[in-house]
Amino acid sequence: MSYKRNAVRMLIFVVMLWLIEVINNLMGHRLNVLGIFPEASSPFPGVLFAPFLHGSYEHVAVNSLPLLTLGWLVALRGFGRYTAITVFIAVIGGVGVWMFGRNAFHVGASGLIFGYFGYLVAQGIFDQSFSSVFIASGIIAVYGGILFGILPLTDAVSWETHFFSLVAGVIASRLWKRRQFNRINAV
Repeated sequence: MSYKRNAVRMLIFVVMLWLIEVINNLMGHRLNVLGIFPEASSPFPGVLFAPFLHGSYEHVAVNSLPLLTLGWLVALRGFGRYTAITVFIAVIGGVGVWMFGRNAFHVGASGLIFGYFGYLVAQGIFDQSFSSVFIASGIIAVYGGILFGILPLTDAVSWETHFFSLVAGVIASRLWKRRQFNRINAV
């Protein structure tokens, strides 16, 4: 497990989001039509592109530190697992938004943040190891306030993305815990 390598990978990911936002901004945010739009005939490509697109520099700035922190914590259990969990959260959360979201373009990496939050907190519940409970407690103490983001308080925020991604993170935690348990019992 390489803490530094995973930190560098997360930093590269966030820098990539900033570069995409610069390009998107120069284009008048026309790339945001590639986000999730519930009335579209298919959830794809929106589900794939939405986490990479943002509505403004402020939007990507607000997402950067939590994405770095929570993403790095998810990657502590291995980068392959991190990648699979990230894809799972993006797809399951995105399909939930496509099925039940408001008719608007939903974009931003905050879905991943809420998914990672749900995953890590649920790991503390499902694993019940000291490290998982410690990490979950720290995350709740530092980032617990984000849970207000699942409430429909403003039209400018995709609470649907936050909600469905949080649920996807909890489901991912349960699924990966079950896989680990089944792998141990198969030996």
